[in-house]
Amino acid sequence: MTRESGPDFIEALARGLDVLRSFRPGRRVSTLSEIAVDTGLARPTVRRILLTLTELGYVRSVERGYTLTPRVLELGMAYVNSLDMWDVARPHMERLVSQTGESSSMAQLDGSDIVYVARVAVPKIVTLAVSIGTRFPAHATSMGKVLLAALEPAELDAVLAEPGRSGVDARWRPDRESLLRSLREVRARGWALADQDLALGIRSIAAGVRNGDGRVVAALNVTVHAAETSVDKLTGAYLPLLLHAAADISHDWALLDTAPIVVRG
Repeated sequence: MTRESGPDFIEALARGLDVLRSFRPGRRVSTLSEIAVDTGLARPTVRRILLTLTELGYVRSVERGYTLTPRVLELGMAYVNSLDMWDVARPHMERLVSQTGESSSMAQLDGSDIVYVARVAVPKIVTLAVSIGTRFPAHATSMGKVLLAALEPAELDAVLAEPGRSGVDARWRPDRESLLRSLREVRARGWALADQDLALGIRSIAAGVRNGDGRVVAALNVTVHAAETSVDKLTGAYLPLLLHAAADISHDWALLDTAPIVVRG
C-alpha cells in the first residue's frame, strides 16, 4: 500500500491501524489471508502485526483465524471520554428519549461515513444494531445528511470522494445530482429525514448541533420503526422536540467553549 507521507510518518503504525480496520462488520473472525487481501500487505507483515496486536491484547487468536478483543473499545472511548461535550449532551438526549419513547443518537462525520459517538437507547428490536463506534454511509442517514449539508462545496467533494468503510449496503444509492438536491433541501429547512434509506423499517429525523463558533460539529437524531411511526408523526410530533434538544445542546456547548480553562498546579 503506497501512501503520500512526510519524513515523520511511521509506516509500521499505519500498517497496524490498517490491520485493525480490516475487521469488518459481519465477519467476526478474519483469517491471515483475508486481512492480507483487505490491507494489501504481505502475509509475513500481517502475521507480525497480528502477533504484536495479540501481545498487546487488541487481537485474539482463535480456531479459524483472528478476532478483535473488547480492548479495542479503549481506542474509540478514549476519544469520546476526552470530550466534556458528550457529558453535557447526555441529559438533553435522555430528556428527548423520555419525551418520545424512541432512541436518540449523536454522530460525527468520518470520511463518507457517520460514526456514532453518543446514544441513549430504548429496548426495541431494530433492523441494524447500533452502538458507540457504529459506522453507516452518511448519505443514507438523517444525521449524515445534516452533516454533509453543513459542508462547504470543496469539503463535500473531498468527503464524497472517500470510500466508505461501514460495510453496509444502503437501500438509497443516489446519483450526485439527486444527493446534492437532497442536501439543498436539508440546508434550507434545517433538518433531515431518512425514510428507510439505510435499511427497510428504519425511519429517522436529525438536526445539527453547533459549537461555540456556530459550526455544525455533530448531528442528533430520533429513530423509529417505520411500521410503528408514520412520517407525519415523526415530523409533526417528534421534530419540534428534536430541534429543541439540539438547540439546548448547542447552547450548552457554546457555554463550554467559552468557559475559562482552569490550570491546577
